[in-house]
Amino acid sequence: MKTSKLSYLLILIFCGLLSCTSKTESTETTESVSTDSEEWKEMDSFHMIMAEAFHPYKDSTNLAPAKKLAEEMATEAEKWAAAELPEKVNTDAVKENLQKLKTDTRALADLIKSGADDAAVGSSLNALHDSFHSIMEAWHGDKHEHEKH
Repeated sequence: MKTSKLSYLLILIFCGLLSCTSKTESTETTESVSTDSEEWKEMDSFHMIMAEAFHPYKDSTNLAPAKKLAEEMATEAEKWAAAELPEKVNTDAVKENLQKLKTDTRALADLIKSGADDAAVGSSLNALHDSFHSIMEAWHGDKHEHEKH
């Protein structure tokens, strides 16, 4: 009987220690992510729209969200390109990439307005997504693996 209580107590202590460790690591990760996010809010704003537009297409070739969000995405790209850059990405290359993103996002919105076929819209959306990720990679300092959102 004493062994059972002792085992139970040891399990509780072990779980408590694991719980504390996980919270600490999780908090540190969250803090570093939120710090980056706070420093470049324009990227985060564009990313939210891009994710809503791109993932339905990527996952099931559904272009309806991209068509609906194209104009909003173009507006966000324009704001992002005009915004002050954080120090760590204030380079000519990033500025050029942001201008390209702005131009290409406007082109996607115009393409959709013109009634282009889905193949052309999908191709443009894929290229736009790749451009966006090149900017994210500059921000993160390495290749940023794309995860489902």
